[in-house]
Amino acid sequence: MLEIACFDKESAIIAAKAGADRIEFCAGLDVGGITPSLSDFLELKKEIAIPVFVMIRTRGGNFCYNNEEFQLMKNQLLEFKKKGADGFVFGILDEKSEVNLAQNIELVALAEGLPCTFHRAFDRVNHYQKSLEEVISCGFKTILTSGTKSNVTEGKEILKSLVELANNRIDILCGGGLRSSNVSEIKNYTQAKSFHSSGILNGKMPDFNEIVSLKSQL
Repeated sequence: MLEIACFDKESAIIAAKAGADRIEFCAGLDVGGITPSLSDFLELKKEIAIPVFVMIRTRGGNFCYNNEEFQLMKNQLLEFKKKGADGFVFGILDEKSEVNLAQNIELVALAEGLPCTFHRAFDRVNHYQKSLEEVISCGFKTILTSGTKSNVTEGKEILKSLVELANNRIDILCGGGLRSSNVSEIKNYTQAKSFHSSGILNGKMPDFNEIVSLKSQL
């Protein structure tokens, strides 16, 4: 399964035409992704048929949110759910860089069965084995991670460990510096089944041929 992170409608259309299986839709490329506009999402859904998972993140920076920010995240999730989101991408930590169980459980519950991905906030946790179990207990279906390192190549040993520890209880989505040049190595080494990339080689738009090449190696 190939998910492409897209930061605008045009990128998502390119990714869908190139063969992506799913879109992670967000805004704010420069801060690693924040909640997109509802109008962009609605326009996109008219253009493509593959699933669109919406990022719920109010700002860049850390992944610890105050009450006002968390309320906004809940409101955003409910609005996108009402308008046809296929799933959601978020991840909340506490001040100690541990999984914030209460807030994550509440958001997963609001999704009412729509699949939720715990995003790369996971790469900031202190103990990945413990956090894996906590994310599973919250009801997430997927963890997007580079193996707690800056990219999937550096994190491939931990990615392999996570796939083994997860034991099909949750999907380990390998992402962070994933390109057609290393996807085969990461796939073979980790035995993961799901992969995540922006498909961007230069500039801010995904490269059609890069996505085709990524998909062909899975």
